[in-house]
Amino acid sequence: MIISKVELKNWRNFEHAEVELDERMFLVGPNASGKSNLLDVFKFLHDLAQPGGLQRAISNRGGVPQMRCLSARKESDIGITVELGEPGSRTFAWRYSIGIKLQVRGEREPYLTHETVWRNGETEPFKRRPDTIDNKDPKRLTQTYLEQISANAEFREMALFFQEINYLHLIPQVVKYPEEFRGKKLAGDPYGHSFLERVAATTARTRDARLRKIDRALNLVVPQLCELNYRPDDTFGVPHLEARFKHWRPSAGKQRENQFSDGTLRLIGLLWSLMESDSLLLLEEPELSLHTGIVKQLAPLIRRLQRTKSGKRQVIVSTHSEALLSNHQIDPREVLMLVPGKDGTTTIVSASSDQEIRELLAGGMNIAEAVIPRTVAKEANQMLLGFE
Repeated sequence: MIISKVELKNWRNFEHAEVELDERMFLVGPNASGKSNLLDVFKFLHDLAQPGGLQRAISNRGGVPQMRCLSARKESDIGITVELGEPGSRTFAWRYSIGIKLQVRGEREPYLTHETVWRNGETEPFKRRPDTIDNKDPKRLTQTYLEQISANAEFREMALFFQEINYLHLIPQVVKYPEEFRGKKLAGDPYGHSFLERVAATTARTRDARLRKIDRALNLVVPQLCELNYRPDDTFGVPHLEARFKHWRPSAGKQRENQFSDGTLRLIGLLWSLMESDSLLLLEEPELSLHTGIVKQLAPLIRRLQRTKSGKRQVIVSTHSEALLSNHQIDPREVLMLVPGKDGTTTIVSASSDQEIRELLAGGMNIAEAVIPRTVAKEANQMLLGFE
């Protein structure tokens, strides 16, 4: 199952947006156009389905005023609607919609203006809030049904789907020196603070099988690296990754993760995450620290590793990389362009709906050649003038 459609109202810099999604999607646009904000929609849904739900998800984002579009005027509530279904299906399996507002008086808590659930393509919802009980006890509207096991039994499949959404933007230094980044751990471990612990918690058979696959891939792109293995610290039981590096000595030297290059660690994290589960995976700029030759292989690599026992998992990628988008097999329907407007809002445009891009692709260009020039800030070539 994938998220096949998303509609946004007053979310961050999207005053209104409605887009269809496929199994693999690429988000492109200038800096500050909203790529991370669009990914955060799915992270927000993940957080809604966790303990603490609505209140914690909003608090972690600085409150409703920080989340609401600055251009919101007449209708100030935030709205998110998503449809879930099987890839290629014309009807949704689930449709979920919420509206969020801030109390005008009293405790000034965020509350739901609505929470609505549809199933199996039906036009009439089978769950709609506020209901009679909510009207008698408005405090109930400070929690979603997603976060309540007793309330979401009829659509728990959807709640579990949201719970399992995974976001990755692995920061190598956090993996290398976790003791230097102590403090509050973020839900879902987005920056890799507990990455090695996740590797350690995987059953030995599955862990070793994944590391063998990663090892074979690294042998082709990382000079001298071989024999990637999991090794717990004999004294403290701390999980480590260890690899052998060939050199002129007869016995090759061994290194642990804190000696790996940033690119090697990011590539290991990416490959592991692509094999880790069947859930929706959000990747933010996976090209960072990687050689262009490797980046060119990421799109087909993602496509290949999307295949799971249950079908194909969904992967949504934000990127600035021409190399990543240069693969001719990328369909324009897989690319969303984020176009900033003069009023600070952003419009989302599918590359397949743009006539000029379709003509460029028909003329032999790849997606990168057709799309990237359209996403460069108009005055980017004048940046040096600011230092004269």
